[in-house]
Amino acid sequence: MTWKLKRSEIVQRLGEPNRLALKAIIDSGEVPGLLAYAGERPVGWIAIEPRRAFPTLERSRILKPVDDQPVWSVVCFFVARGYRRKGVTVALLQAAVAYAKSRGAVIIEGYPVEPKNDNISPVFVYTGVASAFRKAGFVEVARRSPTRPIMRLIIRREP
Repeated sequence: MTWKLKRSEIVQRLGEPNRLALKAIIDSGEVPGLLAYAGERPVGWIAIEPRRAFPTLERSRILKPVDDQPVWSVVCFFVARGYRRKGVTVALLQAAVAYAKSRGAVIIEGYPVEPKNDNISPVFVYTGVASAFRKAGFVEVARRSPTRPIMRLIIRREP
């Protein structure tokens, strides 16, 4: 919900209200993201929707639009502790690309972190790490901060 709300709204809705707001989105039939499973157990999450679903991106000086192309945005990941560094993030990205493509997406964009070292806490990489995006075929298209590239995967060029 972080990317869908203003900071003041997030603070007012911490915990259960945010959970209920996300549940309402899902109950409405919208698909705000995908889950990864290991057998029957959910082990990962990726948030992907058209960029317009995330108004906070529009207000960011670092993540503002690169151009006027219609993009789908990957804004959040979660991978369960025992499944980290095992390729779940890359698999989620690949599934998200396939999902967005099936919905007519032309460009998928992500806003990962480019950590200065490998000792970064998972709490700081909830938008993903650049190396995972590269493994999934994304390329850097802009960087307005030393540790925050904007990466894209072009599914098809507009005519």
